[in-house]
Amino acid sequence: MGEFILNNLALVALFLASGAMLLWPEISRLAGGPAQVGTLGATRLMNQGTTLILDIREGDDFAAGHLPRARHIHLTQLPKRVDEIGKFKDKTVIVTCRTGAKAASASRLLRQAGFKNVFELRGGVSAWQAASLPVEK
Repeated sequence: MGEFILNNLALVALFLASGAMLLWPEISRLAGGPAQVGTLGATRLMNQGTTLILDIREGDDFAAGHLPRARHIHLTQLPKRVDEIGKFKDKTVIVTCRTGAKAASASRLLRQAGFKNVFELRGGVSAWQAASLPVEK
């Protein structure tokens, strides 16, 4: 066994690295990483009626199409404008951007500001549109 590992070190390293990448999302979630919700889960949360959809994209992108009833606050403006959405601290907030990559920064900022139920839309508005779900303009 030891001889196999030594002779195939690159293969063993590739095996370990791919296993770590597969487990990383679960490890991150268990360690208190960002809570994500898919399009189906977001739709369920939105149907509760008390959920805030926070779109942090550029103004032009927001105007081109956003989730129904979404509120637009650009990511760079969020630290200064977090008080505007303070009434949602005890309610569900879904943060969305174009692909979901920037939502982590906004959700972290909201959690630090005292928001309790913050989720990131997995895949962002791109995933929402790919699922043929409605957008508003």
